[in-house]
Amino acid sequence: MTGPSLVDREAERAALDEMIAAVQAGESRVLVLRGAPGIGKSALLHYAENAASGFRRLRTVGIESDMELDFAALHQFCLPLLARLKDLPAPRRAALETVFRLRDGARPDPFLVGLAILDLLSGASEDQPLLCVIDDAHWLDRSSAQVLGFVARRLLAESIALVIASRVPGPELNGLPSREIAGLRHTDARTLLDSVAAAPLDRGIRDRIVAETHGNPLALIELPRGLTTSQMVGGLGLPSADTLPGQIEESFLKRIGSLPQQTRLLLLVAAVEPVGDPDLVRHAAERLGVPSAMSGIDGLLTIDNRVTFRHPLVRSAIYRAASPTARRAAHLALAEVTDPRSAPDRRAWHLASAAAGPDEAVAAELERSAARAQARGGMAAAAAFLHRSVALTVDPARRTDRMLSAAEASFQAGDVEDADRLLSAVGVYPLDALQRGQAAVLRGQVAFATLDGANATARTIEAARQLEPVAPQAARETYLTAWGIAVTFTDPASLLEVSRAVRLLPPPADPGPLDLLLDGYAQLVTDGTAAAADTLRRAAAALVNLPAEQVLRWGWVATGGIAAVWDDEGMRELCDRWLRVARDAHALRELPFLLTTSSFASSWTGDFEATAASIAEADAVAAATGNPLPPYGELRLLSLRGREPEAADLIAATIRASTAAGLGMGNTAAQWAAAVLYNGLGRYPEAMRAAMATTYVSEPGISTWLLPELVEAASRSGEPEIAREALDRLTETTRSFDTDFARGVEARTRALVTDGPEAEDLYREAVERLDRTRLRPESARAHLVHGEWLRRRRQRVRAREQLRTAYEMLVAIGMEAFAERARRELLATGETVRKRTAVRAPGVELTAQERQIALLVRDGYSNREVGERLYLSPRTVEWHLRRIFAKLDIDSRRKLRDVLPA
Repeated sequence: MTGPSLVDREAERAALDEMIAAVQAGESRVLVLRGAPGIGKSALLHYAENAASGFRRLRTVGIESDMELDFAALHQFCLPLLARLKDLPAPRRAALETVFRLRDGARPDPFLVGLAILDLLSGASEDQPLLCVIDDAHWLDRSSAQVLGFVARRLLAESIALVIASRVPGPELNGLPSREIAGLRHTDARTLLDSVAAAPLDRGIRDRIVAETHGNPLALIELPRGLTTSQMVGGLGLPSADTLPGQIEESFLKRIGSLPQQTRLLLLVAAVEPVGDPDLVRHAAERLGVPSAMSGIDGLLTIDNRVTFRHPLVRSAIYRAASPTARRAAHLALAEVTDPRSAPDRRAWHLASAAAGPDEAVAAELERSAARAQARGGMAAAAAFLHRSVALTVDPARRTDRMLSAAEASFQAGDVEDADRLLSAVGVYPLDALQRGQAAVLRGQVAFATLDGANATARTIEAARQLEPVAPQAARETYLTAWGIAVTFTDPASLLEVSRAVRLLPPPADPGPLDLLLDGYAQLVTDGTAAAADTLRRAAAALVNLPAEQVLRWGWVATGGIAAVWDDEGMRELCDRWLRVARDAHALRELPFLLTTSSFASSWTGDFEATAASIAEADAVAAATGNPLPPYGELRLLSLRGREPEAADLIAATIRASTAAGLGMGNTAAQWAAAVLYNGLGRYPEAMRAAMATTYVSEPGISTWLLPELVEAASRSGEPEIAREALDRLTETTRSFDTDFARGVEARTRALVTDGPEAEDLYREAVERLDRTRLRPESARAHLVHGEWLRRRRQRVRAREQLRTAYEMLVAIGMEAFAERARRELLATGETVRKRTAVRAPGVELTAQERQIALLVRDGYSNREVGERLYLSPRTVEWHLRRIFAKLDIDSRRKLRDVLPA
């Protein structure tokens, strides 16, 4: 393979050589080359291709006119590997076949597509190393860019080199290893300029050209072609440093303008055909009366097995030089020769570009293309099709429908600003009741996505009201969304407004789980727990069987339903089932939230290993998908472990971030962690201040779980009134539910503000009830406060019994601060007690990800199964296992059972 020769570039070539060597040794490497047009990025890609001897090469190029076609670049990239699809696990194979239009199917999660590509590349690299080259990545369609960015972040030990060239890398490539490509050094730039100049140049003129082109190789090669000898020698017509890309394009324009009309028309057809298919270009050119086999195209275009331009700026220059009429003719010719069965979307796009004005037939075809794109998961492409469809629509009512669909597609694609612009535009048209409700729902979603808490709740409530008379079920779902938003932003007034509106709705004829949940939540806020208890019980029972699609859509707001009834066993069962649903659906967007919920459920039982594993998996998925995850699970774990330096830093950072974003629930989660931490450390005034630094809302989660901490901290800080007020709030949530969880926590908390024999009875009840549960941290704390109470009443023998039990439990669990608090109390009873910590768990020197892999392999998972669980390739899992074996000084998978007992 040959490419442009390189002048200079020693550092860049050395980096690429090192990359190739590392991949030959079994590693994977990723590098993004950043730089201006013409700076030499493509030449460096060619250098890498030439240097990668013995590699299989895959290549794709971003094309500006192809940006609206979902997965277009990815399909081009994977064409040589499609025969390997049969080797992929069925869900991943189906995902790729769907996005590559090889089959019809449900819209796959884009990250499932990424996992399938990772599998595909990893499998191919087992035969020989792979060099994957992506040029002009700034013009990749968004779906392809997301998938390739996902894959780049997961590569580690697959013998794959991924080199990407981009002018300005998009957000999909953020955080990847990158290198800025600057202009040539002065001496090398002079050498290059001298090699292409038609006549010897005056040294001063040559130096000025070099300086003003900033050593840009393409400018040094192309600009002299646009200047006469006298201009070159005299220094006339030199480029402006501020408009260098434009000057290069102008140079191409001059060359294009001197070509015959038919040659320019052939170039135009090639420029608007994004695939680079020579047959399509030939047939379209022939329809325009242009022979495709012609000479005299001045090196600007090559037509062989692919159509390629000398540089992307040539393509844009050709398009700019053409008249609107000529452009439309070229698009129409291409539409006429494009197969409507194999490439209906590309044909529709050409028809749209060929339209001189509104055209309902083309608008309808674009709408169908949008539906196909949505079915494949290409939301950005769907939005683009719908945008163009709107422009071509004649009927005002249909235009409004399509504008709303375009706004929703843009929002789903992550383009919140575009969705907002469309919603502003649609507001000038007359809307019917349903359209007004749909528009209002989208406005609320936009506000929520931009963390505009006040408007998010208000707009969503207004949307629900508008939907009530025309779409009652949609109205109920919108109210449920508004309830969740109000909780997220900790907005008591909006929560009350939503709940009152829900209470006025007519009851559904056949209420489903979400109907029961919404009614229970509303009653909880308006009338209290006692009134809502029966509905909440029914909702909790129904949520276990919530359909999979509703789990994925509503899990973020529905998990409170089981917490509301204080059913710890039900909470764990629900988390386990919903996690299976998300994993089976490969729903990577929803999985981190459900994993965080699962980490909370396991933390209540004191299974910190499972808690840490859920957190590690959630973090891995969030990192892979590029969706930041609030550290609520980590806050919970650190606070229970009592590790102040780590916990305090994370608490402070979370409070800062939540305050800046207006996320009240984030602040509440951080303050709950602080209250647990400082109660464990025995610094009760700090714990009380943390617990009081929140806005209380009637939600069955963190706001409720904070109350026992406030009672304990206030009672120990000499603030009985604050403690009793918090106890009253807690009792309101527990008294209607006869579970050992509810009654045990209530008894333990009430005992803290009670004296005499009644307190003794409450402590005993708390211990008995919580000992019957799997809630080991809560049970241990019940023994601890009972023992502390007995010691203060000088009942040392009985106090030692309770404190010893508490100490043993807390050490075993790993609650270091609470264990130390129990040890101090035991010392105060006169007992000699040696300071202990939890037995050092085998493999603690492993990283979180290594430990998770080790535990899964210990439990019998294969490398492929571990990879599917953690979104890694099997070869990367094997690489981690080698490191794990070395750290644990073992040599087989079987021995993991010995060093990491279950």
